[in-house]
Amino acid sequence: MNTALRITAFTAGLAAAFGLALGVGHATGTGPVAPEPAAAHAGHAGHDSGGEAAADHLPGGLQVSDRGYTLSVEHPFVTAGSPTDLRFRILGADGRPVTAYQQQHEKELHLIVAPRDLSTFQHLHPTLAADGTWSAPTAVPAAGEYRVLADFTPAGTSEGLTLGADLHAAGDLRPAPLPDTGRTVTVDGYTVTLGGDLTPGRSSHLTLDISKDGAPVTDLQPYLGAYGHLVALRAGDLAYLHVHPDTTTPGPGIGFTTTAPSSGSYRLFLDFQHQGTVHTAAFTVTTQH
Repeated sequence: MNTALRITAFTAGLAAAFGLALGVGHATGTGPVAPEPAAAHAGHAGHDSGGEAAADHLPGGLQVSDRGYTLSVEHPFVTAGSPTDLRFRILGADGRPVTAYQQQHEKELHLIVAPRDLSTFQHLHPTLAADGTWSAPTAVPAAGEYRVLADFTPAGTSEGLTLGADLHAAGDLRPAPLPDTGRTVTVDGYTVTLGGDLTPGRSSHLTLDISKDGAPVTDLQPYLGAYGHLVALRAGDLAYLHVHPDTTTPGPGIGFTTTAPSSGSYRLFLDFQHQGTVHTAAFTVTTQH
């Protein structure tokens, strides 16, 4: 995926529980498949069904442990710019690694890696070993504090989880403020325009229109079972929300429904696939009252 809102968590679309998916190193999809209907995403951990956020439920990714499960990163210290095999395990209440998962959006686990300043974004799909260790080759582009977010549903359970842990990258730290993207961004020759507003505590409808060379793109390809994935990360704590589209047609516009849990600024990352390649468009959005 190129750098550029279960809006990833919180495809796995932070479909929204802030529970809205800027991208680095995405692989191409496996070929045309019918996207899942919007109703199929309801109930996925942290995924938004369009209703109001529950006041007693924290957005996903804020905790390293929840409901008896813990995210354990094997080596949380890395060097910026150097390839690394990011290895981690999901531990159950008995302290043993979880080895069986339910597939959600064509994968058993979705992994998000983003720095605290939200300047970059990676949506990875790690490999699971028989002993319960997940691994994903990656490289963080710059020094700083990163958040690793694991979105998954253990086998035998009906509700998914998004757990978060810190990753520390050594190097020359140059933090940057959130970019002012406006409502239109360009990525890999595609123009993506955002419509709609986020309103804290209320269901909001967002649309993303995609065009290339001045013409609307009407033949988007399914990626992870949908025509688009939107992840939102809240600035300040990287609370995570992943939403899936309301629409089931291949463009030009993709609609999403989600609820922002609070006022503030968010980074929205849209993954879409066209002509066999996954692209990521990133927006900075401030909630409207």
